[in-house]
Amino acid sequence: MAFRTAISNNVISPVRTSVAGARSISSWWQHVDPAPKDPILGVTEAFLADPSPDKVNVGVGAYRDDNGKPVVLDCVREAERRIAGNLNMEYLPMGGSMKMVEETLKLAYGENSEFIKDKRIAAVQSLSGTGACRIFADFQKRFHPDSQIYIPIPTWSNHHNIWRDAQVPERTFHYYHPESKGLDFAGLMDDIKNAPNGSFFLLHACAHNPTGVDPTEEQWREISYQFKVKGHFPFFDMAYQGFASGDPERDAKSIRIFLEDGHLLGLAQSYAKNMGLYGQRVGCLSLLCDDEKQAVAVKSQLQQLARPMYSNPPVHGALVVSIILDDPDLKKLWLKEVKGMADRIIGMRTALRENLEKLGSPLSWEHITNQIGMFCYSGMTPEQVDRLTNEYHIYMTRNGRISMAGVTTGNVGYLANAIHEVTK
Repeated sequence: MAFRTAISNNVISPVRTSVAGARSISSWWQHVDPAPKDPILGVTEAFLADPSPDKVNVGVGAYRDDNGKPVVLDCVREAERRIAGNLNMEYLPMGGSMKMVEETLKLAYGENSEFIKDKRIAAVQSLSGTGACRIFADFQKRFHPDSQIYIPIPTWSNHHNIWRDAQVPERTFHYYHPESKGLDFAGLMDDIKNAPNGSFFLLHACAHNPTGVDPTEEQWREISYQFKVKGHFPFFDMAYQGFASGDPERDAKSIRIFLEDGHLLGLAQSYAKNMGLYGQRVGCLSLLCDDEKQAVAVKSQLQQLARPMYSNPPVHGALVVSIILDDPDLKKLWLKEVKGMADRIIGMRTALRENLEKLGSPLSWEHITNQIGMFCYSGMTPEQVDRLTNEYHIYMTRNGRISMAGVTTGNVGYLANAIHEVTK
């Protein structure tokens, strides 16, 4: 049955009508199947459900201290103290906090960057790095509708979702070499050379996720040169600036090389890892343009894309970032703290490798210390990972990616022994 309206004595009343084949209200969503579980989030769910006192979670992509506890940086706490009680709840502009964006650009492009001074960078605050990537993917689709995106194999799994949902066709390029557990530089360069001129490429600026394998400075220069020859567009995802090596300048080296070589480029930045602002979703999307006029036009289109997605970005995290980066003392404290986080990760890499070697493993574990950043691509098979979980209550993604943030002085020996046992 359906309803139509009847007007009698100026009163509108519903009249029940019969519509042949009308859809039952209860059938609207019967065709919807459950979405597949996210492989990373599923690891944490399984870990939490495990009652074993020996369980270890090395799947989570968030920093933990040496007691396995989440960390809030002192510089963040001080910034929040200054904000408390002094903040109204008004909307930010669609482009976000201008101060946060300005400080974020300095971090990536350089404190005295000519591109910032010449106002050649179109930039907007984003919902962390994920949001920056998604806005760019939609921007690419809107203004280069026939283009594709070349994505490294492997990459952060959500990259595939982002460009797929933006309806940008995906191609892949070689990156990781399973035998050496390092960079497949020859394969990477061949794919760059063989891609059609003017192709879009997604690059990890530092601490490649999930492998922890980065090109050397000289390799970055060769990649940049070949991009120039082919006229490719580089889009960098930089989620770990400062968190990889402990030095934000060093971690931005790939960006600086491409800038020196005269590339126009795109960049996604995030403060989830390097300031521990995971839940605040603070990020920035920037595009280097030919001139100020072009930058104004591009920024207006980025804001136009953001408008129907979320209208305005959140204010609290942006204020935290602005205060920290704009205050010399707080910025100095942040640099000290981010180096401390990076150093702990590097120390755990050394400890894990040493423990495996002391156990007499016949395998080479040099890649643990050769790789950098939060993740170690261990080289273990899915079956070996399953054994770690079933026999030792150790949780990680089935591709063998270890979150080094979950490794502590208290569990590194247990973890090494378990890895040794399943890789014999």
